[in-house]
Amino acid sequence: MKLLIGTNNQHKVREIKEILDKEFQGIFEIVTPADVLDSSIDIEETGKTLEENAFLKSSEFYSLTNVPSISDDTGLEIEALNGEPGVNSARYSGVHGNDAENRKKVLNLLNGVPEEKRNARFRTVICYFDEGKAEFIEGICSGRINEEERGVNGFGYDPIFVPDGFDKTFAEMTSEEKNLLSHRGKAVRNLVEFLKTLNQ
Repeated sequence: MKLLIGTNNQHKVREIKEILDKEFQGIFEIVTPADVLDSSIDIEETGKTLEENAFLKSSEFYSLTNVPSISDDTGLEIEALNGEPGVNSARYSGVHGNDAENRKKVLNLLNGVPEEKRNARFRTVICYFDEGKAEFIEGICSGRINEEERGVNGFGYDPIFVPDGFDKTFAEMTSEEKNLLSHRGKAVRNLVEFLKTLNQ
């Protein structure tokens, strides 16, 4: 059975594929848009929630490919910023995908905020879409925003996010360590449980 990971973000593809390959070992043939489409497709994230954006992408990729599709949207929700950047996480600085500027804006806004008030959580919502039906799967990782960037691994806000129970940022962890803890790792493992029901 083919399963399309509906994103052009190779960091996301790698994280999701690592977990799915480990769990299913060939049961699913994992493909990406580049594998099945002649040209690159960018789907505008116009939704007001993570769920809406995940649905927009997975349903559109399904309509283009006729392959069961999963797409996710992820937001960093910071308590001291009333849940921002949330659904706007990828474009918080005003430019979509400028990770460095997004982190810089967060750190500037939290300048002087004490550690105990720097609580935050990553939330990932995956939408599985097939034959007109959508299934939503969630994963959450709680932690705090560090006062400075640390580490060179990962992407996005990883260099400033420290998960609960750890002193290292996501960017200081190996991909294996991060996948065990991360919001996307949890969401994908929840997706695995759902996909197993399809194979029964």
